[in-house]
Amino acid sequence: MSDIFKILQIIFAILLTLFVLLQQRGSGLGMAFGGEGNVYRSRRGIEKFLFYATIAVAVLFCASALATVFLA
Repeated sequence: MSDIFKILQIIFAILLTLFVLLQQRGSGLGMAFGGEGNVYRSRRGIEKFLFYATIAVAVLFCASALATVFLA
């Protein structure tokens, strides 16, 4: 049973990495050096899906990690 959670944890880690890398980057430090001044912006379409999918996969990753620890 713990092997299944370990495999799930690897899959969730890969998905989480992909979802984070696919998200658009904000202005970050660019604002400090005269970049865009967009502070508030709503997410739409695929960007909104990636945002919620990232949260869901992060929760599943943490749950599988806790399950692995408690089953060990």
